[in-house]
Amino acid sequence: MADIAFITLGCKVNTYESNAIMDKFIALGHKIVDANSVADVYIINTCAVTNMADRKSRKMIRHARRLNPNACICAMGCFIQTNKDAINISEADILLGNSNKGLAVEKVLEFLENHKRFVEIKDLSKEKSYENLRATEFDQTRAFIKIEDGCQNFCSYCIIPYARGMVRSKPIDECISEIKEIASNGYLELVFTGIDTGKYYSNGARLSDLIKRIKKEVPEIKRIRLSSVEINSIDDEIIKLMKDDELIADQIHLPIQSGCDKILKLMNRHYDVKAFEEHIRKIREARPDISISTDVIVGFPYETDEDFNETVETIKRIGFSELNVFPYSKREGTPAAKMPQVADDIKKKRVQILLDLSKQLSLDYAKRFKGKVVSVIFENHPGKSFIKGHSSNYLFVEARYDEKYIHKMCDVKIIDVGTNAIFGEIIE
Repeated sequence: MADIAFITLGCKVNTYESNAIMDKFIALGHKIVDANSVADVYIINTCAVTNMADRKSRKMIRHARRLNPNACICAMGCFIQTNKDAINISEADILLGNSNKGLAVEKVLEFLENHKRFVEIKDLSKEKSYENLRATEFDQTRAFIKIEDGCQNFCSYCIIPYARGMVRSKPIDECISEIKEIASNGYLELVFTGIDTGKYYSNGARLSDLIKRIKKEVPEIKRIRLSSVEINSIDDEIIKLMKDDELIADQIHLPIQSGCDKILKLMNRHYDVKAFEEHIRKIREARPDISISTDVIVGFPYETDEDFNETVETIKRIGFSELNVFPYSKREGTPAAKMPQVADDIKKKRVQILLDLSKQLSLDYAKRFKGKVVSVIFENHPGKSFIKGHSSNYLFVEARYDEKYIHKMCDVKIIDVGTNAIFGEIIE
């Protein structure tokens, strides 16, 4: 039996896929070891979202080879898919693109026997089949399910449509089967992941239909978190489900990227600020207290001080509960990489302004719930005097330690909200 080390870069989708491959190795009796161990096998699940991610992916492959010159190195994912010179990465014994990660276990075991190099990187531009990986064990209280792959929005700054291909969805019956197994392992909360999850479509069923089937067929799941969804994918049926049922978590992440119409058009984002705000209005009519977080890119090409200030005002007007802020990072191979670039020192200042704003927005949102009761699923924190967990609206709540509440959904009254912690009392 082999010692297998995983190095996973990038997004939650990569994390899910690595977990699925881990599960296969564990089922065969192999041991998963720390990424910095001297292992028999290294699986590097790479990222290519920025030029820096490319460099880090390449660095991790070399790092693994230095840890054990005699190990089997399997490199896969977005960096391998988009790098035309991937086949020449001599440190890697196995190279897999983004439509065949499931081959990792088979090809690693073959390599340990015959030491023959293997490379398979398909052209994803016309790929229609969905690679059905399956993961049912997770470190957290929340479980994840990848329901979709690919994106065809072609934002001007993004390489992902080229790295992941067009939209493909996990068959709905496969989703339900996997979710039933997840529920049987004791998970109460399910997080949908994908590259463009709102575009889920399987045999006539859309995202709202999948949620309805989970409610009907897997009642053990008490909370579904939509995670990151494009605003144009939140249709009236999803909003109706939000209004009629508490199964959908009272929190959603809707990337706006910019609050300035000029920059949104340059980004090729397919909506303007007015349309975005109208969607937000409809969502809040259905869920008045919902937590809405977002992503913002600052220092995009051509962004002036006036454009940035417009974004700040849009953010304040919408009243997001949290901001994920990113300085624009040039990605070779995208249209935005050829545009005039904003200076790094300007980006840095704008990032700090939005980070400070995010702290204030988060605190203001949390304070609204002081004295109110929220539903929390508590996680295990060994050796601590408090148990901690996330509410439906994603407040990270602490309560006095009591083992019987771990991995349970509890009603909690919020008694104190500070800048670093939120405290509550569990209601018996």
